[in-house]
This record gives sequence, structure tokens and C-alpha cells, in this order.
Amino acid sequence: MRRLRGESLRWLLQICGVQLREIARYALLQLLATALDLALREVLVTRVDRLELRAVDGDARLRQIPTKLQVEGQVRDLALFNVAIDSKLRGCDVVALKVDDLAPSGYSADRATVRQKKTGRPVKFEPTESTRQAIDDYLRATGKKSGEYLFTGRRLSGHLTTRQYARLLSRWLADIGLDPHLFGTHSLRRTKATVIYRRTGNLRAVQLLLGHTKIESTVRYLGIEVDDALAIAEQVDV
Repeated sequence: MRRLRGESLRWLLQICGVQLREIARYALLQLLATALDLALREVLVTRVDRLELRAVDGDARLRQIPTKLQVEGQVRDLALFNVAIDSKLRGCDVVALKVDDLAPSGYSADRATVRQKKTGRPVKFEPTESTRQAIDDYLRATGKKSGEYLFTGRRLSGHLTTRQYARLLSRWLADIGLDPHLFGTHSLRRTKATVIYRRTGNLRAVQLLLGHTKIESTVRYLGIEVDDALAIAEQVDV
């Protein structure tokens, strides 16, 4: 592929801000694989990292993931998937969870509070009954104690890395016939938030659940129109 010219690059980067996120991501990855200019590579890497992938609630096959993990006896992966969906946390926060965050008394709590690494702001969430059961089963199977990381990889002394988490998600998606390239760990963070917004239209509630400091961030995150978001926000009492 020939060196990408500045005008073409600007046009491509604009695509990242509209609904054609999947197409833009594929194009960016293709360009990244062939770009020779270091400055261009840096720009492309940044855009790929920041590209918001779609939530996975729209595909009914998503529900096959926890069922498959349960049948296979993958207690850690089942707990990890369920916690990621319910908590709506970023990947870096999910993998850094400790036993005390979700099970301070040795068994899963009805509500949890986690301080986000990126913003330093605490967010609360309530695990569903199936998630609490998955956590309890996982704790019984592993014998994890207070103070330990909840999700560990090969190195039992440290927590699962975000890269390992991403690879696990790719495998889960591929196993149920979804294209792993169209989703990322951020997709799990967005999934329940998207469902809540679609069912309630309460943008402020979603903002609090995601731990966003600005409602504009929630607007961009959900991919909704600014005018619609402001109209909804004006109807919400805080």
C-alpha cells in the first residue's frame, strides 16, 4: 500500500467519529500493518486504541457465552465475564479487582464499590444473582482469601493482565461464532449501560453507573445524538 497522504488520513480519521466504527477499525489496522512512517504509525495506533467498539447486547448469541463457560466448568472465566457485564468497569479495573471488592465477608456482596483507576472516582454496582453465584463458586474452587486479586493468570501472585483478558474475550466470541475483531473488552463495559439507556432513556443514571465526570462523555460513549441527549437530560431530576 502506498504511503497515505494527509488528506486521505484526515478523511479516514473522521470515519472514527460516525457509526462505521467497524469499517474504520479494519481500515486502520490494515494501514497500521503497512505504514512505514513512524509518525503515521503513532497516529494510527492512537486512533485504534481510542476507537469505541460496539456493545454486544444486540446479538442474542451473547447469552451463549456464560452458558458455554458454565457447561465447560470454566469457573474463573464465568465469574470474569459476569462481573465485567454487571460492573460496567474498564478492563484495567476489572482485572485489578480484589476479593474484598466483591466478597469482603468471604462470599459475594449485594453491592460493591470500586474506585476507578483512570478517574479516581468510586462507582457502585449491584451484581445479579447469577453473578454472585458465579463469584461464590469461583471462590470455593480456588480458595482465594481476603487481600488477594480476584482474577489471576499464570502468575498467581499478580492479577490477570488486560492483554490476557482481551485474549479470553476473543476466544469466547469466536467460540459462539462472533467476529472477535468487532468487539473488545470495552464492549462488555458498554453492554449493560446501553441496555439501561435503551430501556429507561435516563442518561444521568447511565452517567453515574459508568462513573463519567461529564454527561457529554456518556453521550459520545453511547453513540447517541447530542440534541436527543440534552433533551433527555433536561427531563431528569438529580
